[in-house]
Amino acid sequence: MTSPDPSLFGPLITQLRLARGWSQQRLAAELCAAAGTPTLTRHEVSRWERAVRLPGDRWRQHLAVVLDAPAGLLAGAAARSRRAGPPGPAVARSRAALLALAQRWAANPSAPLLLAPATVRRVAGPADEAGARPPADEAAAEPPAKKAETSPAAKEAGARPPDAADLADLADLRRLDDLTGGVDLAPAGAYRLRRAARALSRSGPAGRWRLLPVLAETAQLAGWLDGDAGDLAAGLDAHRLGLRAAAATGDRAFAGHVLGSASHLLAGAGDGEGALLLARAGYAGARQSASRGLRTLLLHRVALAAALTGPAPAARQVLDAARRAAEAVDPATEPPWLYWLDGGELTAMTGRTLVALGRPGPAVPLLRAAVRAGRGPRGAALYGGWLARGLVQLGEVDQAAEVAGAALRDAVRAGSSRAAAALVEVDRQLAAHRAEPAVRRWRGRLAAARPFLPRRPAPRRPGTTRRPVGGAWPPGTG
Repeated sequence: MTSPDPSLFGPLITQLRLARGWSQQRLAAELCAAAGTPTLTRHEVSRWERAVRLPGDRWRQHLAVVLDAPAGLLAGAAARSRRAGPPGPAVARSRAALLALAQRWAANPSAPLLLAPATVRRVAGPADEAGARPPADEAAAEPPAKKAETSPAAKEAGARPPDAADLADLADLRRLDDLTGGVDLAPAGAYRLRRAARALSRSGPAGRWRLLPVLAETAQLAGWLDGDAGDLAAGLDAHRLGLRAAAATGDRAFAGHVLGSASHLLAGAGDGEGALLLARAGYAGARQSASRGLRTLLLHRVALAAALTGPAPAARQVLDAARRAAEAVDPATEPPWLYWLDGGELTAMTGRTLVALGRPGPAVPLLRAAVRAGRGPRGAALYGGWLARGLVQLGEVDQAAEVAGAALRDAVRAGSSRAAAALVEVDRQLAAHRAEPAVRRWRGRLAAARPFLPRRPAPRRPGTTRRPVGGAWPPGTG
């Protein structure tokens, strides 16, 4: 078989196993047969795939044999996993589950993924005493929208079934996301997701078919907001639900968009390996039915993730393909959930990937234009961070510190954990020039601004509301 691209050990084993159509139980049985011992169980395979544990040399040798993979590929993936260190348990579980589901869907996008009732009930959570009424702070975060008439049956069920009005409501929330970040909006997204899941769990077959597209869009947006607020585990879980809902309706295009969205969250968290697997799965499964804009966006997701992980020639090749695809994009013909994808955004994405590739010369003018375009405080902070990194690569340290200072002000305004995390890498690169007066001023501004930057939220239980807590900035690339 063709060897997959190098990755962290857990996703690599998952990819190799799924490529053979094996369950974790089957892989464990094959390993036991190869080793001549019955001691290995599927639980140990699960620990490897979730990055909870790494196998020793003996088991890696057996894995290479039963999966028909080069031993050096497995050794390299294990070494990268050791350097990266284990993610938090919740993030590791959510990441592994989404990667496995993405590979399964990409292998056969026409096969609908089962949306188990237990999964929907778990998201819906316990019913509120007042039906689907949001808690006070979630209601405050709700954007204004037209409310459809509630039927007596819906009142008795304790929730109005989502319909076209809910899609309009989601559109309002998406546009609010242009202006502010996930820290402020994630509670509203979580409320809408619970309401959509609750309505689906109470509906009959016909109602489920009508509600599944609403659930898919709601889950993707709620997951995006969770990730932007710094709750990566919740964000990945919501994207997994969105993938199942989209696949259940046969909507390959939106399923691909879900994976592209989750890929970008992982890239922003510094997980280029996972981001690359998700972006490639999204593009492979959706390219036949995706609009031109979506194909271009997914190519950009692949290009950025590839640039963060290497090798550079492969990333440049995908970036060139994305540029060619962008020439045929007409925003007026794109789905409503891609309203924000225009020529300026695509140009800014190109600049960001060029910086990741170490090519600041052509990147800096593109990113300067993106920062001047005024795409809201989060966009200014994220692209400003990439611009500062490009300027450092060019040796323009004073300009980089000035741009980073402006991005810091935007990050404070944005309410986005991703925007704050993007400045971590900027600070790391500027630290090499700490003797420069401009850099000393930057570091002073950063120290003063830290209390006002969004922090990683505490984990949430279903039906509860997020409360910001203190803690270190999450690692990230923006």
